[in-house]
Amino acid sequence: MGYAGFMSDFDNAEVAFRLREEIARRRLSRARLAERAKLSVSTLEKAIAGRRPFTLATIVRLEEALGASLREEAEVEVAGPSLAPPEMGSYARPAVQWIEGDYLTLRASFGEEGAVYAYRTEIRWSNAKGHLVFAESERIDATFQQAGFVSMPNLSGHTYLMTSEAGQYRMIMLGRATREQRMFGLLATLQVGQGSQLVPVSCPVALVPMGQIEDPQFGLVRQGDARMAEYRSILHTATRDDYCRLRK
Repeated sequence: MGYAGFMSDFDNAEVAFRLREEIARRRLSRARLAERAKLSVSTLEKAIAGRRPFTLATIVRLEEALGASLREEAEVEVAGPSLAPPEMGSYARPAVQWIEGDYLTLRASFGEEGAVYAYRTEIRWSNAKGHLVFAESERIDATFQQAGFVSMPNLSGHTYLMTSEAGQYRMIMLGRATREQRMFGLLATLQVGQGSQLVPVSCPVALVPMGQIEDPQFGLVRQGDARMAEYRSILHTATRDDYCRLRK
């Protein structure tokens, strides 16, 4: 395929995921990225959400603003490694394709008692890397969005969403999926404490396939909000059905 032909056939879904991954990895707000790329925030939001196709000019501007390629995986014609690395569980893509997709992610709010924090997590296979990767979006605290790799060892049957940055780790540990392909488990991360102090914190977490929740609400969901009762009920499953245990 010639260069011009390839450029007209880039995968919009791949580009959107790579863009979300780079935004999360770099702790960028979409407004800041739009400013750097000289795009309107509306154009950027619609492209990321899949409501408007990426143009070549838009992709080039975004790549220049990020200093990274958004088409790397789309350009890979030869398949990467057929198995994930041993430290991730040596899984093959056909065995883990069921987990690929968009998930509504729910956890307890760290800053407001009783509230639920909701955002999007996308999991997909990276041809270039030869393993599953994930990226978060729709977070109101965009500077804390995460992107990383997925470990799925057979020994425990658990799924691990791992972020590794300069020796620092954040982990989501999920039990086996339910028949509805919902996953429940525990999040372990660092919370901003007094001043510049970072404090280890953990809480139950739930990942629900996005198509199962009609018109999902993202951000901080409080008592009285339309989705509060439903979100609290889903999140309560993590401890009620023994997907995770919190001990003092």
